[in-house]
Amino acid sequence: MKMPQLDNPLHGITLEMILNQLVACYGWDELGRKIEIRCFIHEPSIGSSLKFLRRTPWARQQVESLYIAMLRHSDREKGRNST
Repeated sequence: MKMPQLDNPLHGITLEMILNQLVACYGWDELGRKIEIRCFIHEPSIGSSLKFLRRTPWARQQVESLYIAMLRHSDREKGRNST
């Protein structure tokens, strides 16, 4: 029996969803500066980036880490604005 993943911010989120949210938040230029991989810098697209990230565990881990950091930053900003 699997345990629920209540504390896992990646649970139920696809790599495509993560990438789309990062691009919406940072744009391709900033994303390429934050994570220096060719598919973000030269002729970036969701399709080519997904293909590369699915084959390259270290790059996917960096993308997932940036996504989690973005979520935490967003949560902090929401907390500041609600008081």
